[in-house]
Amino acid sequence: MFYGLLRAAMNGDHFTAPLTDDAWRAVFAEAHRQSLVGVLWTVAQHQQLPMEVALPWASEAETIRGLNALLNSEAARLTELFEREGRQTAILKGQANARLYPDPLSRQPGDIDIWVSGGKQLVTELVERCLPSKREPTTSYHHIHLPTNERGVDVEVHFRPASGNFNPLTNRRLQRWLEQEIQHTTKVAEGFNVPTMAFALAMQLAHVQRHFLGSGVGLRHVCDYYRLLCLSTEDDRSQLAASLAPFGLKHVGGALMWVLQQVLGLDDRLLLCQPDSRRGEWMLREIMAGGNFGYHALRMQHGVWRRVAEGRLRHLQLMRFDFGEMAWLEANYWKTIVETLPTRIRYRTLSLKDIPR
Repeated sequence: MFYGLLRAAMNGDHFTAPLTDDAWRAVFAEAHRQSLVGVLWTVAQHQQLPMEVALPWASEAETIRGLNALLNSEAARLTELFEREGRQTAILKGQANARLYPDPLSRQPGDIDIWVSGGKQLVTELVERCLPSKREPTTSYHHIHLPTNERGVDVEVHFRPASGNFNPLTNRRLQRWLEQEIQHTTKVAEGFNVPTMAFALAMQLAHVQRHFLGSGVGLRHVCDYYRLLCLSTEDDRSQLAASLAPFGLKHVGGALMWVLQQVLGLDDRLLLCQPDSRRGEWMLREIMAGGNFGYHALRMQHGVWRRVAEGRLRHLQLMRFDFGEMAWLEANYWKTIVETLPTRIRYRTLSLKDIPR
């Protein structure tokens, strides 16, 4: 029933199967876990819901609509700000995906990801000059994470188009192609630029892989990719299909295609590759157990020592999903442990989450 409701929402269709009050309560709870409250409300609002579910659901859905309008406005403002400095820009993932949904204001938003041309040093200087803040931003391999701004919006300014893979060999090929493809952007009615569909398909498949192997993905990621495929051309899909193996995305591609067929009934004509039922079942189990980004997984509810132990066990098990990626992920994990050891000793904690920023 939950998948049927989701299919109706993603395709703008009617939903006619009757649900009991208890079933609607369960659907609302799962919508929270998967960050699909707004998307599912587009269908649920036309059903007979118990009042204690309908009122908070309607309120949260309206809040999501307001947040989308705010983030669209902020994305347009940032686009104009960087373009005045002579930089190319593109909005990645979130708000670029939201506009592809049957109801563009229904997707539950997060932060704004904006790519700015020029490379790390130039973009860092631009951010310091154009977006000053009292708190120091944090810089990672591919972006600068700014402190929440005065409008309550979190922004990540990308100097690389994607975080890419853990495997440096496949990542080099993927990043090189993404750097070339992101040069071709289109200004949309919302007032910001978006990359090509071919770019979005490759970049977001790598994004799904990174998060699935690292901590987890949810049905919101699956819905995003469904809309990308539905609106892609045969040429868009064939470009990526031919590069899945060189880009290190073959295993996750097969798994996601299977999940998309099982959950959303993806048409065979839109597949990037042959669905992989073994890896797909694995991915779907984790999606339903962990919710959005794996935040609701049972392993995340334990104390730090047990979380660490179960995290290592999960990484070991995922070697069977994609050995190459997981081997490099595990190597990066221990590299980070060694590099941050002085900080951990200083604050007398094993978890970096307990360290004040």
